[in-house]
Amino acid sequence: MSKFNRGPAAVAVKGPVVSEDQPSGRTFEGAPGYAREARSELFLLAVSHLGEDTFYESAGARDARLTGLVRQVATEDPAWMAGFTGWLRGEAQMRTSAVTVAADALKAMLDAGKPGGRALVSAALQRADEPGELLAYWRSAYGRKLPIALNRGISDAVKRLYTEFGLLKYDSRDAALRFGDVIELVNPRYHLKEYGTWRDDLYRYAIERRHNRDNPVPERLAMVRANAELRKRAAEDTSMLLDTEALRAAGMTWQNVLSLAGGREEPASLWVALIPLMGYDSLRKNLRNFDEAGVPDDIADQVAARLADPEQVAKSRQFPFRFLSAYRAVPSMRWSYPLEKALNGSLANVPALKGRTLVLVDRSLSMWGATMSAHSEMVWADAAAVFGAAVASRAECADLVEFASRPALVKSGAAESVLKVIERFHVGNDRSGPVGMGTDIPRAVRTHLRADHSRVVIVTDEQSEPGVLPSNVYGHYGDSEAMPPTRIDDLIPQSVPVYVWNIGGLKHGAVPSGHGQRHVLGGLTDSAFKMINLLEAGHDSCWPWQDSPENAQPAAPA
Repeated sequence: MSKFNRGPAAVAVKGPVVSEDQPSGRTFEGAPGYAREARSELFLLAVSHLGEDTFYESAGARDARLTGLVRQVATEDPAWMAGFTGWLRGEAQMRTSAVTVAADALKAMLDAGKPGGRALVSAALQRADEPGELLAYWRSAYGRKLPIALNRGISDAVKRLYTEFGLLKYDSRDAALRFGDVIELVNPRYHLKEYGTWRDDLYRYAIERRHNRDNPVPERLAMVRANAELRKRAAEDTSMLLDTEALRAAGMTWQNVLSLAGGREEPASLWVALIPLMGYDSLRKNLRNFDEAGVPDDIADQVAARLADPEQVAKSRQFPFRFLSAYRAVPSMRWSYPLEKALNGSLANVPALKGRTLVLVDRSLSMWGATMSAHSEMVWADAAAVFGAAVASRAECADLVEFASRPALVKSGAAESVLKVIERFHVGNDRSGPVGMGTDIPRAVRTHLRADHSRVVIVTDEQSEPGVLPSNVYGHYGDSEAMPPTRIDDLIPQSVPVYVWNIGGLKHGAVPSGHGQRHVLGGLTDSAFKMINLLEAGHDSCWPWQDSPENAQPAAPA
Protein backbone atom coordinates (compact mmCIF):
# COMPACT_ATOMS: atom_id res chain seq x y z
CA MET A 1 0.00 0.00 0.00
CA SER A 2 1.29 3.46 -0.88
CA LYS A 3 2.52 5.43 2.13
CA PHE A 4 3.56 8.80 0.68
CA ASN A 5 1.93 9.05 -2.76
CA ARG A 6 -1.63 9.61 -1.55
CA GLY A 7 -3.73 12.78 -1.86
CA PRO A 8 -2.09 16.19 -2.26
CA ALA A 9 1.67 15.95 -2.22
CA ALA A 10 3.09 17.47 0.97
CA VAL A 11 5.95 19.89 0.36
CA ALA A 12 8.60 20.37 3.05
CA VAL A 13 8.72 24.07 3.91
CA LYS A 14 10.37 26.32 6.46
CA GLY A 15 8.65 28.41 9.13
CA PRO A 16 10.17 31.20 11.21
CA VAL A 17 9.86 29.58 14.66
CA VAL A 18 12.72 27.07 14.69
CA SER A 19 13.56 24.37 17.21
CA GLU A 20 16.15 21.65 17.41
CA ASP A 21 15.39 18.41 15.55
CA GLN A 22 15.84 16.14 18.57
CA PRO A 23 14.62 16.93 22.11
CA SER A 24 17.34 17.97 24.52
CA GLY A 25 15.18 18.77 27.53
CA ARG A 26 11.80 18.20 29.11
CA THR A 27 8.57 20.12 29.31
CA PHE A 28 7.46 21.07 32.83
CA GLU A 29 5.29 17.93 32.88
CA GLY A 30 8.10 15.63 31.74
CA ALA A 31 7.54 15.07 28.01
CA PRO A 32 10.48 15.31 25.61
CA GLY A 33 11.13 19.04 25.16
CA TYR A 34 12.52 20.80 22.11
CA ALA A 35 14.63 23.90 22.69
CA ARG A 36 14.16 26.79 20.27
CA GLU A 37 16.73 29.16 18.86
CA ALA A 38 16.84 32.52 20.63
CA ARG A 39 14.72 34.58 18.21
CA SER A 40 11.99 31.93 18.21
CA GLU A 41 11.93 31.63 22.00
CA LEU A 42 11.86 35.42 22.33
CA PHE A 43 9.02 35.75 19.83
CA LEU A 44 6.80 33.18 21.57
CA LEU A 45 7.52 34.60 25.03
CA ALA A 46 7.06 38.27 24.19
CA VAL A 47 3.74 37.80 22.40
CA SER A 48 2.28 35.92 25.38
CA HIS A 49 3.80 37.74 28.36
CA LEU A 50 1.53 40.32 29.97
CA GLY A 51 3.53 40.65 33.16
CA GLU A 52 1.54 38.05 35.10
CA ASP A 53 2.41 34.83 36.92
CA THR A 54 1.66 31.65 35.00
CA PHE A 55 1.08 28.15 36.31
CA TYR A 56 4.71 27.14 35.71
CA GLU A 57 6.62 30.43 35.84
CA SER A 58 6.44 33.48 38.07
CA ALA A 59 6.18 36.91 36.46
CA GLY A 60 9.70 37.65 37.73
CA ALA A 61 11.14 34.53 36.13
CA ARG A 62 9.45 35.35 32.82
CA ASP A 63 10.71 38.94 33.00
CA ALA A 64 14.27 37.71 33.57
CA ARG A 65 14.06 35.22 30.71
CA LEU A 66 12.64 37.89 28.42
CA THR A 67 15.40 40.36 29.30
CA GLY A 68 18.12 37.78 28.70
CA LEU A 69 16.72 36.81 25.32
CA VAL A 70 16.29 40.44 24.26
CA ARG A 71 19.90 41.26 25.10
CA GLN A 72 21.16 38.22 23.23
CA VAL A 73 19.10 38.78 20.07
CA ALA A 74 19.61 42.55 20.01
CA THR A 75 23.36 41.97 19.92
CA GLU A 76 23.26 39.12 17.41
CA ASP A 77 20.60 40.50 15.05
CA PRO A 78 19.73 44.18 15.67
CA ALA A 79 17.84 44.49 12.36
CA TRP A 80 15.51 41.64 13.34
CA MET A 81 15.03 43.19 16.77
CA ALA A 82 14.06 46.56 15.29
CA GLY A 83 11.39 44.99 13.09
CA PHE A 84 10.13 42.79 15.90
CA THR A 85 9.81 45.64 18.40
CA GLY A 86 7.67 47.78 16.10
CA TRP A 87 5.47 44.80 15.22
CA LEU A 88 5.17 43.77 18.87
CA ARG A 89 3.71 47.15 19.82
CA GLY A 90 1.69 47.59 16.61
CA GLU A 91 -0.01 44.52 15.20
CA ALA A 92 0.56 42.35 18.29
CA GLN A 93 -0.72 45.10 20.64
CA MET A 94 1.69 44.23 23.46
CA ARG A 95 2.20 47.57 25.18
CA THR A 96 4.21 46.62 28.27
CA SER A 97 6.34 44.02 26.53
CA ALA A 98 7.20 46.45 23.73
CA VAL A 99 8.37 49.10 26.20
CA THR A 100 10.64 46.77 28.15
CA VAL A 101 11.90 45.01 25.01
CA ALA A 102 12.84 48.37 23.46
CA ALA A 103 14.72 49.53 26.55
CA ASP A 104 16.59 46.26 27.11
CA ALA A 105 17.41 45.94 23.41
CA LEU A 106 18.75 49.49 23.28
CA LYS A 107 21.01 48.89 26.27
CA ALA A 108 22.42 45.72 24.70
CA MET A 109 22.93 47.43 21.34
CA LEU A 110 24.71 50.37 22.96
CA ASP A 111 26.96 48.07 24.99
CA ALA A 112 27.86 46.16 21.81
CA GLY A 113 28.31 49.30 19.70
CA LYS A 114 25.38 48.43 17.40
CA PRO A 115 23.51 51.26 15.60
CA GLY A 116 19.74 51.61 15.11
CA GLY A 117 18.59 52.29 18.67
CA ARG A 118 16.81 55.57 17.93
CA ALA A 119 14.39 54.06 15.39
CA LEU A 120 13.80 51.01 17.59
CA VAL A 121 12.78 53.19 20.56
CA SER A 122 10.48 55.37 18.47
CA ALA A 123 8.74 52.34 16.92
CA ALA A 124 7.92 50.92 20.36
CA LEU A 125 6.02 54.05 21.44
CA GLN A 126 2.55 54.42 19.97
CA ARG A 127 0.45 56.01 22.72
CA ALA A 128 1.00 59.33 24.45
CA ASP A 129 1.67 57.86 27.91
CA GLU A 130 4.35 55.47 26.64
CA PRO A 131 7.35 57.83 26.42
CA GLY A 132 7.00 58.32 30.18
CA GLU A 133 6.59 54.56 30.66
CA LEU A 134 9.80 53.80 28.79
CA LEU A 135 11.77 56.49 30.60
CA ALA A 136 10.52 55.27 33.98
CA TYR A 137 11.55 51.69 33.13
CA TRP A 138 14.96 52.81 31.84
CA ARG A 139 15.71 54.79 34.99
CA SER A 140 14.67 51.90 37.24
CA ALA A 141 16.76 49.38 35.26
CA TYR A 142 19.75 51.38 34.02
CA GLY A 143 19.99 54.64 35.95
CA ARG A 144 19.33 58.33 35.30
CA LYS A 145 21.79 58.86 32.45
CA LEU A 146 19.98 58.96 29.10
CA PRO A 147 21.96 57.85 26.02
CA ILE A 148 21.61 59.97 22.90
CA ALA A 149 19.76 57.21 21.00
CA LEU A 150 17.18 56.96 23.78
CA ASN A 151 16.83 60.73 23.96
CA ARG A 152 16.35 61.13 20.22
CA GLY A 153 14.01 58.14 19.90
CA ILE A 154 11.73 59.45 22.63
CA SER A 155 11.85 62.93 21.06
CA ASP A 156 10.66 61.45 17.76
CA ALA A 157 7.77 59.73 19.56
CA VAL A 158 6.89 62.90 21.49
CA LYS A 159 6.51 64.81 18.23
CA ARG A 160 4.06 62.15 16.94
CA LEU A 161 2.15 61.54 20.14
CA TYR A 162 2.01 64.70 22.23
CA THR A 163 -1.14 66.58 21.28
CA GLU A 164 -3.63 68.65 23.22
CA PHE A 165 -5.97 65.68 23.49
CA GLY A 166 -3.10 63.38 24.47
CA LEU A 167 -2.12 65.81 27.23
CA LEU A 168 -5.68 66.02 28.55
CA LYS A 169 -6.21 62.24 28.46
CA TYR A 170 -2.87 60.76 29.48
CA ASP A 171 -0.99 63.34 31.59
CA SER A 172 -1.97 61.74 34.87
CA ARG A 173 -1.09 63.30 38.19
CA ASP A 174 -0.41 59.77 39.46
CA ALA A 175 2.38 59.13 36.93
CA ALA A 176 5.95 59.19 38.21
CA LEU A 177 7.06 60.90 34.99
CA ARG A 178 4.48 63.24 33.53
CA PHE A 179 4.52 64.93 30.11
CA GLY A 180 6.41 67.88 31.52
CA ASP A 181 9.09 65.62 33.01
CA VAL A 182 9.58 63.82 29.68
CA ILE A 183 9.90 67.14 27.83
CA GLU A 184 12.42 68.48 30.32
CA LEU A 185 14.46 65.27 30.18
CA VAL A 186 14.69 64.83 26.38
CA ASN A 187 14.16 68.46 25.22
CA PRO A 188 12.33 67.73 21.92
CA ARG A 189 12.30 71.44 21.06
CA TYR A 190 16.06 71.36 20.61
CA HIS A 191 16.36 68.06 18.75
CA LEU A 192 13.38 68.60 16.46
CA LYS A 193 13.61 72.37 15.94
CA GLU A 194 10.21 72.93 17.52
CA TYR A 195 10.82 76.45 18.86
CA GLY A 196 8.00 78.87 18.07
CA THR A 197 5.48 76.24 16.91
CA TRP A 198 2.19 75.23 18.53
CA ARG A 199 4.04 72.22 19.87
CA ASP A 200 6.42 74.58 21.63
CA ASP A 201 3.38 76.13 23.33
CA LEU A 202 2.17 72.66 24.26
CA TYR A 203 5.56 71.66 25.67
CA ARG A 204 5.82 74.84 27.73
CA TYR A 205 2.30 74.43 29.05
CA ALA A 206 2.92 70.77 29.97
CA ILE A 207 5.98 71.83 31.99
CA GLU A 208 4.08 74.59 33.80
CA ARG A 209 1.19 72.21 34.46
CA ARG A 210 3.65 69.67 35.88
CA HIS A 211 5.03 72.26 38.31
CA ASN A 212 1.56 73.51 39.29
CA ARG A 213 2.10 77.00 37.92
CA ASP A 214 -1.24 78.72 37.42
CA ASN A 215 -0.31 80.56 34.21
CA PRO A 216 -2.79 81.30 31.41
CA VAL A 217 -3.23 78.65 28.72
CA PRO A 218 -1.53 79.76 25.46
CA GLU A 219 -3.93 81.08 22.77
CA ARG A 220 -2.92 78.39 20.26
CA LEU A 221 -4.01 75.59 22.59
CA ALA A 222 -7.73 75.96 21.83
CA MET A 223 -8.74 72.51 23.12
CA VAL A 224 -6.93 72.94 26.41
CA ARG A 225 -8.54 76.36 26.88
CA ALA A 226 -11.98 74.93 26.10
CA ASN A 227 -11.39 72.10 28.55
CA ALA A 228 -10.51 74.49 31.37
CA GLU A 229 -13.56 76.64 30.62
CA LEU A 230 -15.95 73.69 30.45
CA ARG A 231 -14.70 72.29 33.76
CA LYS A 232 -15.16 75.67 35.40
CA ARG A 233 -18.74 76.03 34.14
CA ALA A 234 -19.67 72.40 34.85
CA ALA A 235 -18.78 72.89 38.51
CA GLU A 236 -21.92 75.06 38.75
CA ASP A 237 -24.07 73.64 35.92
CA THR A 238 -23.59 69.99 34.96
CA SER A 239 -26.08 70.29 32.09
CA MET A 240 -23.04 71.49 30.12
CA LEU A 241 -21.93 67.86 30.10
CA LEU A 242 -24.86 66.82 27.92
CA ASP A 243 -23.57 68.79 24.92
CA THR A 244 -21.65 66.30 22.76
CA GLU A 245 -20.00 68.89 20.54
CA ALA A 246 -18.88 70.99 23.52
CA LEU A 247 -17.35 67.85 25.06
CA ARG A 248 -15.59 67.04 21.78
CA ALA A 249 -14.15 70.55 21.46
CA ALA A 250 -12.87 70.35 25.03
CA GLY A 251 -11.20 66.95 24.57
CA MET A 252 -13.25 65.39 27.35
CA THR A 253 -13.10 61.64 27.90
CA TRP A 254 -16.04 59.63 29.18
CA GLN A 255 -14.21 59.07 32.46
CA ASN A 256 -13.74 62.83 32.88
CA VAL A 257 -17.41 63.53 32.25
CA LEU A 258 -18.74 60.90 34.65
CA SER A 259 -16.39 62.20 37.33
CA LEU A 260 -17.47 65.82 36.80
CA ALA A 261 -21.16 64.91 36.71
CA GLY A 262 -20.85 63.27 40.12
CA GLY A 263 -24.26 61.65 39.85
CA ARG A 264 -26.06 64.96 39.30
CA GLU A 265 -27.25 64.10 35.78
CA GLU A 266 -29.47 61.27 34.64
CA PRO A 267 -27.13 58.40 33.57
CA ALA A 268 -28.88 57.55 30.31
CA SER A 269 -28.66 61.17 29.13
CA LEU A 270 -24.97 61.29 29.99
CA TRP A 271 -24.23 58.12 28.00
CA VAL A 272 -26.24 59.43 25.04
CA ALA A 273 -23.97 62.47 24.99
CA LEU A 274 -20.80 60.41 25.48
CA ILE A 275 -21.31 57.49 23.11
CA PRO A 276 -20.48 59.46 19.93
CA LEU A 277 -17.12 60.40 21.51
CA MET A 278 -16.15 56.94 22.69
CA GLY A 279 -13.61 54.71 21.02
CA TYR A 280 -14.29 51.12 20.06
CA ASP A 281 -12.68 49.57 23.12
CA SER A 282 -14.55 51.94 25.45
CA LEU A 283 -17.86 50.94 23.89
CA ARG A 284 -17.05 47.25 24.37
CA LYS A 285 -16.13 47.75 28.01
CA ASN A 286 -19.28 49.75 28.88
CA LEU A 287 -22.05 47.59 27.44
CA ARG A 288 -23.24 46.57 30.90
CA ASN A 289 -23.22 50.23 32.00
CA PHE A 290 -25.36 51.16 28.99
CA ASP A 291 -27.92 48.53 29.97
CA GLU A 292 -27.96 49.51 33.63
CA ALA A 293 -28.44 53.18 32.73
CA GLY A 294 -31.30 52.38 30.36
CA VAL A 295 -29.75 53.78 27.19
CA PRO A 296 -32.53 54.08 24.55
CA ASP A 297 -32.85 51.38 21.91
CA ASP A 298 -32.00 53.69 19.00
CA ILE A 299 -28.70 54.64 20.65
CA ALA A 300 -28.00 51.00 21.52
CA ASP A 301 -28.57 50.17 17.85
CA GLN A 302 -25.87 52.68 16.91
CA VAL A 303 -23.48 51.07 19.39
CA ALA A 304 -24.31 47.60 18.05
CA ALA A 305 -23.66 48.74 14.48
CA ARG A 306 -20.24 50.08 15.44
CA LEU A 307 -19.35 46.91 17.34
CA ALA A 308 -20.23 44.72 14.36
CA ASP A 309 -18.67 46.91 11.67
CA PRO A 310 -15.80 44.84 10.14
CA GLU A 311 -13.77 47.95 9.34
CA GLN A 312 -13.97 49.21 12.93
CA VAL A 313 -13.18 45.73 14.28
CA ALA A 314 -10.06 45.58 12.14
CA LYS A 315 -9.01 49.10 13.06
CA SER A 316 -9.48 48.44 16.77
CA ARG A 317 -7.09 45.45 16.69
CA GLN A 318 -8.87 43.90 19.65
CA PHE A 319 -7.71 40.52 20.89
CA PRO A 320 -10.40 37.98 19.90
CA PHE A 321 -10.81 36.71 23.46
CA ARG A 322 -11.93 40.19 24.58
CA PHE A 323 -15.19 39.74 22.69
CA LEU A 324 -15.82 36.49 24.53
CA SER A 325 -15.18 38.35 27.79
CA ALA A 326 -17.69 41.05 26.82
CA TYR A 327 -20.25 38.47 25.73
CA ARG A 328 -20.08 36.78 29.12
CA ALA A 329 -20.23 40.06 31.04
CA VAL A 330 -23.36 41.62 29.54
CA PRO A 331 -26.81 40.53 30.70
CA SER A 332 -28.74 41.88 27.71
CA MET A 333 -29.29 39.73 24.62
CA ARG A 334 -29.21 42.81 22.39
CA TRP A 335 -25.41 42.70 22.36
CA SER A 336 -25.06 38.98 21.55
CA TYR A 337 -25.25 39.15 17.78
CA PRO A 338 -23.06 42.29 17.42
CA LEU A 339 -20.41 40.70 19.65
CA GLU A 340 -20.60 37.49 17.65
CA LYS A 341 -20.04 39.43 14.43
CA ALA A 342 -17.21 41.37 16.07
CA LEU A 343 -15.53 38.16 17.23
CA ASN A 344 -15.84 36.68 13.75
CA GLY A 345 -14.39 39.89 12.31
CA SER A 346 -11.42 39.70 14.70
CA LEU A 347 -10.75 36.19 13.39
CA ALA A 348 -10.75 37.18 9.74
CA ASN A 349 -7.33 35.60 9.14
CA VAL A 350 -8.40 32.11 10.19
CA PRO A 351 -8.23 30.14 6.93
CA ALA A 352 -11.01 28.03 5.45
CA LEU A 353 -9.05 24.78 5.59
CA LYS A 354 -9.78 22.09 3.03
CA GLY A 355 -10.10 18.43 3.91
CA ARG A 356 -10.44 17.08 7.45
CA THR A 357 -8.73 18.85 10.35
CA LEU A 358 -8.10 17.57 13.86
CA VAL A 359 -8.23 20.49 16.32
CA LEU A 360 -6.97 19.78 19.85
CA VAL A 361 -7.63 22.44 22.52
CA ASP A 362 -5.70 22.25 25.80
CA ARG A 363 -7.97 22.66 28.87
CA SER A 364 -5.51 21.33 31.45
CA LEU A 365 -4.92 22.78 34.91
CA SER A 366 -2.04 24.96 33.75
CA MET A 367 -4.29 26.58 31.13
CA TRP A 368 -6.74 27.54 33.89
CA GLY A 369 -3.94 28.76 36.15
CA ALA A 370 -2.99 31.88 34.18
CA THR A 371 -5.07 34.90 33.18
CA MET A 372 -4.48 36.99 30.08
CA SER A 373 -3.64 40.11 32.15
CA ALA A 374 -3.94 41.61 35.61
CA HIS A 375 -7.16 43.36 34.57
CA SER A 376 -8.79 40.31 32.99
CA GLU A 377 -10.56 37.23 34.30
CA MET A 378 -10.06 35.50 30.95
CA VAL A 379 -7.81 32.46 31.36
CA TRP A 380 -5.55 30.80 28.80
CA ALA A 381 -8.01 27.90 28.53
CA ASP A 382 -10.75 30.17 27.20
CA ALA A 383 -8.42 32.01 24.84
CA ALA A 384 -7.42 28.61 23.46
CA ALA A 385 -11.08 27.68 23.05
CA VAL A 386 -11.67 30.84 20.97
CA PHE A 387 -8.94 29.95 18.50
CA GLY A 388 -9.76 26.25 18.40
CA ALA A 389 -13.48 26.88 17.82
CA ALA A 390 -12.65 29.40 15.08
CA VAL A 391 -10.47 26.91 13.21
CA ALA A 392 -13.15 24.23 13.49
CA SER A 393 -15.90 26.59 12.34
CA ARG A 394 -13.95 27.66 9.26
CA ALA A 395 -12.72 24.20 8.28
CA GLU A 396 -14.39 22.15 5.58
CA CYS A 397 -14.57 19.26 8.05
CA ALA A 398 -13.20 19.29 11.60
CA ASP A 399 -12.97 17.11 14.68
CA LEU A 400 -12.82 19.55 17.62
CA VAL A 401 -11.43 18.00 20.81
CA GLU A 402 -10.82 19.45 24.25
CA PHE A 403 -8.26 17.58 26.31
CA ALA A 404 -6.36 17.46 29.56
CA SER A 405 -5.75 14.04 31.11
CA ARG A 406 -8.45 12.73 28.78
CA PRO A 407 -9.80 13.97 25.45
CA ALA A 408 -13.46 14.69 24.70
CA LEU A 409 -15.13 15.67 21.43
CA VAL A 410 -16.80 19.07 21.25
CA LYS A 411 -19.72 19.33 18.84
CA SER A 412 -19.08 21.83 16.06
CA GLY A 413 -20.15 22.44 12.49
CA ALA A 414 -18.82 24.33 9.50
CA ALA A 415 -19.81 28.02 9.57
CA GLU A 416 -21.31 27.63 13.06
CA SER A 417 -21.21 30.50 15.54
CA VAL A 418 -17.87 30.52 17.36
CA LEU A 419 -19.56 31.75 20.55
CA LYS A 420 -22.03 28.87 20.47
CA VAL A 421 -19.24 26.34 20.00
CA ILE A 422 -17.28 27.81 22.90
CA GLU A 423 -20.30 27.33 25.18
CA ARG A 424 -20.00 23.56 24.64
CA PHE A 425 -16.54 23.37 26.21
CA HIS A 426 -16.61 22.26 29.84
CA VAL A 427 -16.18 24.98 32.46
CA GLY A 428 -13.44 24.73 35.08
CA ASN A 429 -10.86 22.05 35.67
CA ASP A 430 -11.08 19.21 38.17
CA ARG A 431 -10.09 15.56 38.30
CA SER A 432 -13.69 14.36 38.10
CA GLY A 433 -14.56 16.53 35.10
CA PRO A 434 -14.84 15.23 31.56
CA VAL A 435 -11.19 15.86 30.67
CA GLY A 436 -9.39 15.82 34.04
CA MET A 437 -6.42 17.98 35.05
CA GLY A 438 -3.22 16.80 33.32
CA THR A 439 -1.82 17.63 29.89
CA ASP A 440 -1.73 14.39 27.92
CA ILE A 441 -1.29 15.48 24.30
CA PRO A 442 -0.13 11.99 23.20
CA ARG A 443 -3.37 10.43 24.46
CA ALA A 444 -5.48 13.04 22.65
CA VAL A 445 -3.57 12.38 19.42
CA ARG A 446 -3.77 8.58 19.68
CA THR A 447 -7.47 8.67 20.51
CA HIS A 448 -8.64 10.98 17.75
CA LEU A 449 -6.11 10.99 14.89
CA ARG A 450 -7.55 9.32 11.80
CA ALA A 451 -5.95 8.24 8.56
CA ASP A 452 -7.97 10.84 6.62
CA HIS A 453 -6.92 13.86 8.69
CA SER A 454 -5.26 16.43 6.42
CA ARG A 455 -3.62 18.28 9.31
CA VAL A 456 -3.50 18.62 13.10
CA VAL A 457 -3.89 21.95 14.93
CA ILE A 458 -3.03 21.99 18.65
CA VAL A 459 -3.76 25.06 20.80
CA THR A 460 -1.74 24.61 23.99
CA ASP A 461 1.00 25.81 26.33
CA GLU A 462 2.90 22.69 25.11
CA GLN A 463 3.70 21.45 28.62
CA SER A 464 2.67 17.89 27.88
CA GLU A 465 3.04 14.83 30.06
CA PRO A 466 5.14 11.99 28.60
CA GLY A 467 2.02 9.99 27.75
CA VAL A 468 1.42 6.27 28.28
CA LEU A 469 1.94 3.96 25.34
CA PRO A 470 -0.40 0.99 24.83
CA SER A 471 0.67 -2.17 26.68
CA ASN A 472 0.98 -4.17 23.46
CA VAL A 473 3.82 -1.85 22.41
CA TYR A 474 5.78 -1.88 25.65
CA GLY A 475 4.12 -4.82 27.36
CA HIS A 476 7.42 -6.16 28.66
CA TYR A 477 7.72 -3.25 31.09
CA GLY A 478 6.50 -4.01 34.59
CA ASP A 479 4.04 -1.69 36.30
CA SER A 480 6.76 -0.34 38.55
CA GLU A 481 9.25 0.30 35.76
CA ALA A 482 9.51 3.69 34.03
CA MET A 483 8.22 3.59 30.48
CA PRO A 484 9.99 5.58 27.75
CA PRO A 485 8.40 8.98 27.10
CA THR A 486 6.24 9.39 24.03
CA ARG A 487 7.30 11.89 21.39
CA ILE A 488 4.17 13.46 19.93
CA ASP A 489 6.05 13.85 16.67
CA ASP A 490 6.28 10.04 16.38
CA LEU A 491 2.50 9.62 16.69
CA ILE A 492 1.67 11.72 13.63
CA PRO A 493 2.91 10.76 10.14
CA GLN A 494 5.58 13.14 8.89
CA SER A 495 3.46 13.83 5.81
CA VAL A 496 0.63 15.28 7.96
CA PRO A 497 1.18 18.97 8.82
CA VAL A 498 1.10 19.84 12.53
CA TYR A 499 0.48 23.45 13.61
CA VAL A 500 0.95 24.18 17.29
CA TRP A 501 -0.49 27.47 18.50
CA ASN A 502 1.68 28.23 21.52
CA ILE A 503 -0.33 30.12 24.14
CA GLY A 504 2.23 30.34 26.95
CA GLY A 505 5.69 31.01 25.52
CA LEU A 506 7.39 28.56 27.89
CA LYS A 507 10.94 27.43 27.23
CA HIS A 508 10.61 23.89 25.84
CA GLY A 509 8.05 22.87 23.25
CA ALA A 510 6.38 19.49 22.87
CA VAL A 511 7.04 19.19 19.12
CA PRO A 512 9.87 20.23 16.78
CA SER A 513 9.18 23.22 14.56
CA GLY A 514 10.39 25.21 11.60
CA HIS A 515 11.00 22.39 9.12
CA GLY A 516 9.00 19.99 6.97
CA GLN A 517 5.44 19.66 8.26
CA ARG A 518 5.95 20.84 11.86
CA HIS A 519 5.33 24.50 12.68
CA VAL A 520 4.68 26.61 15.77
CA LEU A 521 2.51 29.74 15.71
CA GLY A 522 2.27 32.36 18.43
CA GLY A 523 0.45 35.46 19.59
CA LEU A 524 -2.94 36.46 20.97
CA THR A 525 -4.32 37.63 17.63
CA ASP A 526 -5.33 35.55 14.62
CA SER A 527 -2.63 36.95 12.33
CA ALA A 528 -0.40 33.87 12.70
CA PHE A 529 -3.02 31.75 10.96
CA LYS A 530 -2.14 33.48 7.71
CA MET A 531 0.96 31.28 7.72
CA ILE A 532 -1.04 28.06 7.35
CA ASN A 533 -2.24 28.75 3.81
CA LEU A 534 1.25 29.90 2.86
CA LEU A 535 2.91 26.78 4.23
CA GLU A 536 0.37 24.40 2.72
CA ALA A 537 0.84 26.06 -0.65
CA GLY A 538 4.48 25.00 -0.43
CA HIS A 539 5.92 28.44 0.39
CA ASP A 540 8.38 29.18 3.16
CA SER A 541 6.93 31.52 5.81
CA CYS A 542 8.68 34.55 7.26
CA TRP A 543 8.21 36.63 10.40
CA PRO A 544 4.97 38.66 10.39
CA TRP A 545 6.73 42.00 9.81
CA GLN A 546 8.84 40.72 6.91
CA ASP A 547 7.84 40.61 3.26
CA SER A 548 10.18 37.76 2.37
CA PRO A 549 11.46 34.66 4.20
CA GLU A 550 14.99 35.44 3.04
CA ASN A 551 17.28 35.46 6.08
CA ALA A 552 14.25 34.89 8.31
CA GLN A 553 15.44 31.54 9.58
CA PRO A 554 18.71 30.82 11.35
CA ALA A 555 20.12 27.41 12.00
CA ALA A 556 18.40 25.31 14.64
CA PRO A 557 20.02 25.40 18.08
CA ALA A 558 22.74 22.88 18.72
